[in-house]
Parts: sequence; C-alpha cells; structure tokens
Amino acid sequence: MKSRGFFITFEGIDGSGKSTQFRRLVRYLRGRGYRVRATREPGGTPLGEKVRAILLGDHEHLSPHAELALFYAARAQHLEDVIRPALDRGEVVVSDRFNDCSFVYQGYARGLGLRTVRGIDRLICGATQPDLTLVLDLDPRLALERARRRDHRSGSQGTRFEVAGLEFQQRVRAGYRALARRDPGRVRLILAGGRPRDVEAEIRRAVEGRLPGHKRVAKRGRPL
Repeated sequence: MKSRGFFITFEGIDGSGKSTQFRRLVRYLRGRGYRVRATREPGGTPLGEKVRAILLGDHEHLSPHAELALFYAARAQHLEDVIRPALDRGEVVVSDRFNDCSFVYQGYARGLGLRTVRGIDRLICGATQPDLTLVLDLDPRLALERARRRDHRSGSQGTRFEVAGLEFQQRVRAGYRALARRDPGRVRLILAGGRPRDVEAEIRRAVEGRLPGHKRVAKRGRPL
C-alpha cells in the first residue's frame, strides 16, 4: 500500500546548484503549510553522516562495489529511521539525493550496470521509491567550475566525485538524462544553467503540478 506522504528527491552532478535549490524548495513548501521532512544522502542519520565522511571526504581509492555497498548501508538506516516514518505520518519528504544517484554514479558511470544496482535496491528500498525526482541538468564544464569556486570559498579540496574529473561527470550527466528518458512520468529534467530564481520557478511549477491536492496543515496544526 502506498504511503500517505509524498516523496521528492533532488539529483544532479556536483556543482549543478542542487543543494541550493533543495533548500529553497523546502522553505517554499513549509511557507505554504506543508509538513516537510528535509533530509539528504549520504547522511540523514548518525550512521549516514559517518558514511558521508568516507564517501565524500576521503580521496583514497574505493572500489565501485565498496562505494555501492556503503551507499546502501547508509540508505537502509535512512529509510528505517527517517524516510518511511515521515511518509507514514503523511509528510512531504524532500531528500537531497536518493537511490537514483546509485543507479547513475555506480551503475552507469562506474560501470557496475543497472542490473547490479537494481538487485540491491529491491532488497533495501523495495516499494519505497520517489514520487517525483528533480534532476538539475547542467553542462559538466560549468558545473565543475562552480564546484571549484565553491570549494575555494570554503577551503575544501573537493569531493572524490569532483576529483574524478570532467569525463566522469559527463558520464554521470548522460546517466541522469537516460534515467529521465526511461521514466518521464517521475523524473523531471530542470535546466540549471539560468538564473537561480528562474530555476527555482521551474522547480515550483514541476512540484505544484503534483502536489495541489496533497494534504497541508496550517501553522497551528489544523488541516487547510
């Protein structure tokens, strides 16, 4: 049985503006009275944050299979502790990345194949799948330039995925585009090269087309 909540995920290559637009959508939905559970992957739980430090902060070599296993270990806990309880409460869950990133990064770009990822996903995620996925689509050259400027401002040396380089990011982008072609009813490509406010407006239109009849609550807790 489908849960009463609604599950939105953000995807895209690093530097596409995904996390910024994620925060803007969460703020917008809360302002409209929706009960929103904002979360992220890898992360979202204490275990997930430890895995995140390994996956994003450690530049040592990880095999694609090890990378995939770490993502799904964190995802299993994330589903158990955060996502499924929030959906059961009827909330709108908005996650900065979810399982599509594994299909694209490990299955497509790392070469493990979609069948391998799908087998693990059936075991861990099962029927808990996104209702709407927003893929911020951007030329990898521009995305890497943005990511490097961001890292320079923060003093970061970049993530393992940035260090993988332009060719890898091009494969990731191709993977997300293939995903959108296979499942156009769920996956929406959002052109991310324009002004942030224009990208935000396109995201709102995509979400509002799916959420108008969804249950909202007023700030005092009464149904609207």
